[in-house]
Amino acid sequence: MLKLTIYDVPGREIQAIGLVKGNVVQAKNIGRDLMAGLKGMAGGEIKSYTEMMTEARQIATARMEKEAEALGADAIIGLNFTSSSVMDGTAEIIAYGTAVKFL
Repeated sequence: MLKLTIYDVPGREIQAIGLVKGNVVQAKNIGRDLMAGLKGMAGGEIKSYTEMMTEARQIATARMEKEAEALGADAIIGLNFTSSSVMDGTAEIIAYGTAVKFL
């Protein structure tokens, strides 16, 4: 499925179907917390958290795409991601956009 951050599909006429979204809440684990604490003192990228958030974005995107496919969409436009802390030690990733059909 075509996924774009822009709000049209160049060279194609489209019909909006509606909002689609996918989300996931990821929690830290003890191993990540220990490494994050050490990195926090020394500075630098916390790769285990980067990997956790990358995986979360992939899951949220797949869920959004599944919702769009169920609506019969050909593409998702205006794709955005947002994240927030749900509670201490967790992060929610939401992927959302507009499902469209090609005319």
